Amino acid sequence: MANKLVTVFGGSGFIGRHLVGRLAASGAQIRVAVRHPDAAIFLKPMGDVGQITPVQANVRYADSVRAALDGADAVVNLVGILSGSRRQRFDAVHRDGAAHIAQSAIQTGVKRLVHLSSLGASSDSTSHYARSKWAGEVAVSEAFPKSSILRPSVVFGPEDDFVNRFAALARISPVLPVFGCPCPRFVGGRLDIFGEGGTKFQPVYVGDVAAAVMTCIEERRTQGQVYELGGPHVYSF
Repeated sequence: MANKLVTVFGGSGFIGRHLVGRLAASGAQIRVAVRHPDAAIFLKPMGDVGQITPVQANVRYADSVRAALDGADAVVNLVGILSGSRRQRFDAVHRDGAAHIAQSAIQTGVKRLVHLSSLGASSDSTSHYARSKWAGEVAVSEAFPKSSILRPSVVFGPEDDFVNRFAALARISPVLPVFGCPCPRFVGGRLDIFGEGGTKFQPVYVGDVAAAVMTCIEERRTQGQVYELGGPHVYSF
C-alpha cells in the first residue's frame, strides 16, 4: 500500500489508532479526519515524519468531508456514537454522515471505501442505534456499490470502553450487574440466579478488526461485500 493516500474518518478513536498503526507500517500516507485535529496528534509518532496528517472534518457537513477526501485512494469510515446529543444524533452521524462520505468518495474519485457498521444492524430493530446503523449501510451501498461493509461484534482490547468499564467497576464494587437474566427461581431444589448467564456476546479483538479493514482495502474480492466480525468464543454476560 506504499504511497497510497488513505483517509480515515474517526481515526483517533479506539479502533482507529490500531488501524492507523497498521496503515503506517504498510507504507500508506494517512489522513486522519476528525472533528478536533489536536486530539489526533498522538497518532503522528506511529509513522514517519509527515506520513500521518490529522485534518479537521465533521461527517455532518459534506463540504468538510469532500475536502478530507481530495486526492485520496481509499477511505475508511469508523465514525460512530453510542449515545446521541442535540447535534450528534444517531441519524445525523450514522446515516447522513455515512452518506456524505460515500457520495463524496464517488465525486472525488476514491477507489475503495470501507464502512464500519455494527453487528445487529437492522431496519426493524427496537434500538435506534441499530436502526441508524442499518440506514447508514443502505446509504453507503446506494452511493458506492463497491464499498465493503464490516459489522463487528463488541470489540475488546487495550483502551476499550466495554471490558475496561466492568473491570473498573469490579475494583470498587462487590456486586456487578448481569444484564438479560430472568428472575431468580428454584430449579432442582436450588436457587438459580443467573439462568443461562444473561445476554450473549461474541467479542472480537480490535487488532482483528483492523486486519479486516486492511484486507478490505487491499483485496478486490471484498468489494460490494458485507462481513460480520465475531471472535472465536461466545460468552454470557
